[in-house]
Amino acid sequence: MSHAPYVAVIGPGEATRDECATAEEVGRLLAARGAVVVCGGLGGVMEAVARGASGSGGTVVGLLPTRSRSDGNPHLTVTLPTGLGELRNGLVVGVADGVIAVGGSWGTMSEVALALRTGKPVVSLGGWRLTPPSGGLPGPHEVATPDQAVSALLAVIDTR
Repeated sequence: MSHAPYVAVIGPGEATRDECATAEEVGRLLAARGAVVVCGGLGGVMEAVARGASGSGGTVVGLLPTRSRSDGNPHLTVTLPTGLGELRNGLVVGVADGVIAVGGSWGTMSEVALALRTGKPVVSLGGWRLTPPSGGLPGPHEVATPDQAVSALLAVIDTR
């Protein structure tokens, strides 16, 4: 790969304390590996991954569903207000080389589906178990730790 990998980290805005701790560690690990973190720019998992990555010197791009930069969390390096509402999920996935899902919500599920449908690798960390239909696309690769998530995703991205 000729550029830093862009990794979308997705998860619920109303995340649990454990999901936020996991996302923050994912952010730290991605920054340490030189990845650019992409997220939805708001709270919960999005804010936690941004805090972890930016606190470790990484770059974090937030694609907001709203029209105002001030709606973004304070840990974003680049804040892009799209004004697209939930449709911004397609942008979050579209600009990334791969996706790490932390936890699960309906918005997270939509991003996982968009990523898989477009052939992007997806690693799931504590998210919903998804069983693809027979003969369908493979589901997300499930892992147990932030280190496994980052290592597994970056290994796949590096081979593309």
